[in-house]
Amino acid sequence: MSADQSPQPFPAEHSPGKKVASSFFKNDLHGAHIHFTGIKGTGMAALVEICAYRGARISGSDVAERFYTDEVLERLGIKPTLFDAAHISADIDVLIYSSAYSPDTNPELIAARKAGIPMLLYTEALGLVSETAYSCGIAGVHGKTTTTGMCGLLLKALDVPAQVLAGSVIPAFGGCTLNVGRRFFVAETCEYRRHFMSFRPRKIILTSVESDHQDYYPTYESIRDAFVDYCLLLPHNGELIYCADDKGAEEVMRIVQSKRADIRLTPYGVNASGDYRIIFGNTGEGVQHFSLAAFDTDFCVSVPGKHIVLNGAAACALAVSLYAESSGEVLSERNKALIAKKLQAGLSRFGGAKRRSETVARCKAANGKDILIVDDYAHHPTAIKTTIAGFRSFYPGYRIIVDFMSHTYTRTAALLDDFASAFSDADEIILHKIYASAREHYDGSVSGKDLYEKVRARHDNVHYFEEVEDALPFTLERLSEPSSPVLFMTMGAGDNWKLGKLIAEKLNA
Repeated sequence: MSADQSPQPFPAEHSPGKKVASSFFKNDLHGAHIHFTGIKGTGMAALVEICAYRGARISGSDVAERFYTDEVLERLGIKPTLFDAAHISADIDVLIYSSAYSPDTNPELIAARKAGIPMLLYTEALGLVSETAYSCGIAGVHGKTTTTGMCGLLLKALDVPAQVLAGSVIPAFGGCTLNVGRRFFVAETCEYRRHFMSFRPRKIILTSVESDHQDYYPTYESIRDAFVDYCLLLPHNGELIYCADDKGAEEVMRIVQSKRADIRLTPYGVNASGDYRIIFGNTGEGVQHFSLAAFDTDFCVSVPGKHIVLNGAAACALAVSLYAESSGEVLSERNKALIAKKLQAGLSRFGGAKRRSETVARCKAANGKDILIVDDYAHHPTAIKTTIAGFRSFYPGYRIIVDFMSHTYTRTAALLDDFASAFSDADEIILHKIYASAREHYDGSVSGKDLYEKVRARHDNVHYFEEVEDALPFTLERLSEPSSPVLFMTMGAGDNWKLGKLIAEKLNA
């Protein structure tokens, strides 16, 4: 089982250390020994950074396979070991484990339980950390990581003392977290299996709500209600910053408002009223411009897609709100020009996140034409469509070839027709088998070939290769003598990102 595989639910009794550890993170962690089982997961690696910053001594284990989080751990001087009960020593104060691993089967978790070592699920530990600061949660089906990354850079630009935890590596952070103080804590919070219910937010950004994770949320209403319950965790006079352009987020806001009139509501988006109404400007190659109603300033971002601007507006709203909490200065005519200048400085530093519109390589074809290779984690039809459209507007003269690997049988089956229409802005599409998660087994109900047939019915130029590596010769031939510049994009939550790496190695050899 890999470090990034999907979590499995376990009974509450498998976390006997929660009560013991409830005050643990409130203390100075210098000298404390924390062991992470499943340390290479993106959330786990980010929490490692947070704990290391607070002075803890870290050990951890995972599978042998290398992940991009290995670089994060190496920078901290941490060398993960393989799972082994022998690593569970008596001096471990708390063990934090990924829910990808069961306390009934993982040797380290079995040993820790026998030894009486306090054990916490990652989500429980994150929740306890959130109790130690003025905490804010970034939530939504789409856009969490990008919004969190932008928040971090804006808070730094505004000199707000905060720790920020993202669900992927943010190159501008130098890791998964940004550490510029401890008064505030901003974290990406996950809706899957209601994991975000362990978090204790004072403010929430809600980017989007629609049907997803069909293995756990069989209906739209079930996932919508999970977001409602999360927002209702806000304290008296807490703040909900929500996307007025997203129907699901709007619906959640209305339900929350009907239940809790005390919660302050801050909308953002083209359809928003107030300070964070977006006015889109020009989009050129490599940059898109926009403005916000509160500021007489031209903002710009260097990552493609209107959804990126929406995320930027959300991040601005939270950053300005926390700036007011930190400094005592609310947004006014007196300070808005200076604040806007700092916001633009923060936005200009954001170059994306790992596996989110990430530039893998820039190459030249044999005939001299430019080839841009990018990778994106988009694995839901809505995210696929908006991401491709964003790159189309950024690179209007480029031929766009998308290599997509669908993730989970349940999502593919539930959204098959939506997937079929998600690639309209691509010139050419390559598809593969479905990348299954650890929580499901193939039952024959849907396959990668089914998706291929659906997409082919709506698109003239679609190809299918069961295995990712099988597409390499075909793709290299396509890129050998292109008639125009090419943008080759690997997309999805599977392992087809490897194809982009292989192509870059071949073209740059």
